[in-house]
Amino acid sequence: MKYKSYLLFVLFFYSAPLISIAQQHKIDSMLALLKTEKEDTNKVKTLNHLAYKFQYLNLDSTILLSQEAINLAIKLSWGKGEASAYVNAGLGYEGKSDFPMALTQFNKALKLDEDIGNKPGQAANLSNIGIIYDYQADYPKALEFYLEALKIDEDIKDKRGESSDLGNIGIIYFFQSDYKKALDYYLKALKLDEEIGDKRGQAFKLGNLGVAYDAQKDYSNALSSYLKSLKIDIELGYKRGEASNLHNIGDIYQAQLDYPKAIDYFHKALIITKDIGNKDGQALNLGGIGTLYTKTGKFKEAEVYLNNAIALDSSIGEKNYLQQFEESLSNLYDTTKHYKLALEWYKKAMTLKDTLFNMDKDKALTRKELTFKFERQADSAKAAQDKKDAVAASDKKKQDVITASVSVGLLLVLAFSVLLFNRFRITQRQKVLIEQQKNVVEKQKEEVEKKNIVIESQKRLVEEKNKDILDSITYAKRLQDAILPPVSLIQKYFPESFVLYKPKDIVAGDFYWLERAGNTILLAACDCTGHGVPGALVSVVCSNALNRAVKEFHITEPGKILDKVRELVLETFDKSEGNIQDGMDISLLAISGINSPSLSWSGAYNPLWVASNGKISELEGDKQPIGKSDNPKPFTTHTITLNPLSGGRGAVYLFTDGFADQFGGPKGKKFKYKQLQEKLSAISHRPLAEQKAELEKEFENWKGALEQTDDVCVIGIRI
Repeated sequence: MKYKSYLLFVLFFYSAPLISIAQQHKIDSMLALLKTEKEDTNKVKTLNHLAYKFQYLNLDSTILLSQEAINLAIKLSWGKGEASAYVNAGLGYEGKSDFPMALTQFNKALKLDEDIGNKPGQAANLSNIGIIYDYQADYPKALEFYLEALKIDEDIKDKRGESSDLGNIGIIYFFQSDYKKALDYYLKALKLDEEIGDKRGQAFKLGNLGVAYDAQKDYSNALSSYLKSLKIDIELGYKRGEASNLHNIGDIYQAQLDYPKAIDYFHKALIITKDIGNKDGQALNLGGIGTLYTKTGKFKEAEVYLNNAIALDSSIGEKNYLQQFEESLSNLYDTTKHYKLALEWYKKAMTLKDTLFNMDKDKALTRKELTFKFERQADSAKAAQDKKDAVAASDKKKQDVITASVSVGLLLVLAFSVLLFNRFRITQRQKVLIEQQKNVVEKQKEEVEKKNIVIESQKRLVEEKNKDILDSITYAKRLQDAILPPVSLIQKYFPESFVLYKPKDIVAGDFYWLERAGNTILLAACDCTGHGVPGALVSVVCSNALNRAVKEFHITEPGKILDKVRELVLETFDKSEGNIQDGMDISLLAISGINSPSLSWSGAYNPLWVASNGKISELEGDKQPIGKSDNPKPFTTHTITLNPLSGGRGAVYLFTDGFADQFGGPKGKKFKYKQLQEKLSAISHRPLAEQKAELEKEFENWKGALEQTDDVCVIGIRI
């Protein structure tokens, strides 16, 4: 079973250039301008422009900026600016797959454009409304809006709009399996995009051409179209299109039974859709991966991925792929001999399939197209007849004017004289009223300006405070980064190594540390109390204590280093009048010698894992922190023999608790140390760079849409 992801063209009526690195400076300048810009129509334009651009960076920002533009436009009674803001808000909600909210915004924009007679805006919003119905598989309703949009775009000769409308109509035919007609509409739309140089439109049409070729098993043309589309999307920085093309290239490999490559492309697409918050895209890739896991015998993983896809599609009201995923889950249960569940999910899939694909929709499609052609012919005939009637009426009117002008000429002169005299008297009275009204308006204007000055001053003060706080935290990150050893230095001493470091906030309580003392290399993974700013402050104290213990007191034995670090940390905190209970958990490894290195280790709570031949043994740390404790004891130094590392296939791992404590997975539970140990056992024979990539992928998949629980630090080295 195959699922296509590249089948809708969003018409961006209030257009702006796509985001590139060179344009980021312009965005920053516009954001700065908002702080000082007056609340007039120019500020509404700036807000709308930023809202449009932010849909490629952050959909939540698009919605917030649009709402601010809406409020200001309403205050200024500026209908065109308000309509633009509703469109941007609709695009933001559409990108987040919140289709009911998107539909509400587009309908509001359409009503405003109708009120002010904005024909291009009407066509754009009709098309966008059609797209929302298309997402929800209401094809007759979608086609109705597409045809209305095409009629307006042809009348006003808007080629960009015509291209989008033709492409969207092609999509309807695609879903009815009329691939020849779909290709005809796509090619007509692509030709228009090439004429006007619309790169983004070309990318969309090429993507849809690929889907149509794919449906006909013309894999050569399909792959060619996807690659051309992908190249343009990467050039434009359009992540949603990039994800769609990656998914569809995976489909080609799936059709050719190259399942590992297909799964790889689906995973790449899944990562991008998660990054941009595209829920329907996430569901599509989750379902594709789950289906292929069934085919490759990974039944447990397949069940998790398919259930997640179904839950996500159900939450956003998406129906097309939901039916296919339900059918895939039924096939999985049938393969694993859970026949009751297989039958249950098969019934659900068939019920939804009957709803989506029925003869009434096919008939409605044909009826809409015939109605559109008839309306165009009727409009042409009516226009021709109106022209004839206008010519006849004009001739008659000219004759009447000539006859009447002779008989009433003198009366007109007299009437004109009387009119001039009366107009003079009215003008004098109006002049007095205008002066009075002007004085009232000037007073009101002065009062409003005074209020605006106070409000602007308060707003500027809040913004300055927020900026100061953020600047301080950002500068604190620079200071904290200074205590971290460069990864290049770690790789200098340990060519086969990795550091997986993921702070929860801008600054972190976790840090990693490396120092050389003679022939001894010291390496540690450290977890200070808390995270964010408090944790970062404690990390600076603990890092300084580690440096002093080695450089100032010349200690190289891990247990004695930790004893001295505890002493120095307590000495620092005792200077405070408060009772500070903060401290640090740590895993500290010492490697001495070059040709025949010896290893020693000590830990405060945190353990050390040693991997050899696919198995992991654990050295437990002392059950006391670097900080205050009720019954402090000297830290233990463990000596590690090199036999488990023989053959060059062993590795050692130092880590904090952030990875194991991360909530996620299908039930929202902690990852836990046991699962982390099993994962490392399975991949410990692989190169360290691949291990890091696999751990990072595992972490992100487990976390999913949940917030990161704590700072994460995992270090792996091969001796």
